[in-house]
Amino acid sequence: MSSSLFDLTGKSALITGSSQGIGFALAKGLAASGAKIILNGRDRTKLQAAADNLSTTGADVQTLGFDATDHDAVRAAVDGFEDTSGTIDILVNNAGMQHRTELENFPADAFEKLLQTNVASVFHVGQAVARHMIARKAGKIINIASVQSALARPGIAPYTATKGAVTNLTKGMATDWAKHGLQCNAIAPGYFDTPLNAALVADPDFSDWLAKRALPPRSGRSITNAARSTRAPALRRSSVAATAVPPVASRSSTIATCWPAPTAAGSISKRSSPDSSSYSTPITSQGN
Repeated sequence: MSSSLFDLTGKSALITGSSQGIGFALAKGLAASGAKIILNGRDRTKLQAAADNLSTTGADVQTLGFDATDHDAVRAAVDGFEDTSGTIDILVNNAGMQHRTELENFPADAFEKLLQTNVASVFHVGQAVARHMIARKAGKIINIASVQSALARPGIAPYTATKGAVTNLTKGMATDWAKHGLQCNAIAPGYFDTPLNAALVADPDFSDWLAKRALPPRSGRSITNAARSTRAPALRRSSVAATAVPPVASRSSTIATCWPAPTAAGSISKRSSPDSSSYSTPITSQGN
């Protein structure tokens, strides 16, 4: 498979949390550019279903099931893969979760789970993979941050904190590892129609608010969802799920925010938005 954007033939890409949502869409895009794909998740059944689905496109797909929040399990899985199956040339740290509740009532255990899933996983997998990349003096690490890295909405303050941490951890990775030939970058997506945002997509008030800010006027959709849609299939022009993530040439950290252009009424940080405090169900995109 080959894309006109760039050629990743001969490269292997590990995408955490890639059995669904943006992670799966990114895997599909990387495969379209010729990369060999390593899907990751905790739910082995969902992971295998995703691999079977992607294989129908002609992609070279393997699975590597591990819990990205378990440091020892991550190290064992990554080291074992490198020893027996080949190199990991590209890492996309995509695993993450959401828990929506007003801050004054936010459960402490939910906050800790967010920290482990959204931040610690980036450290665990990034470190394990980077050790091998450093030895080869080459490697690409792309961390999935969020538009919430730079702004906030009601009911998701801890999530906002975790994505801000991912942004700064990316800068730290670039600072420490550029001298070893690694390129570390982050992408900050806006709202996409994925399981992680199912509650928001189902909320007409939120969808109406987002439609007033987005071009085109809707949530972004992954390749799979766009293909199923009866509406225009084109994704928002800043969609990270529309194509594979290119291996950015710069060795410094870059944070690319994917968000609709602001309207004439002002910036998003100054606009009111629907309260999401009623959505308290935690959702994970780690394949759980």
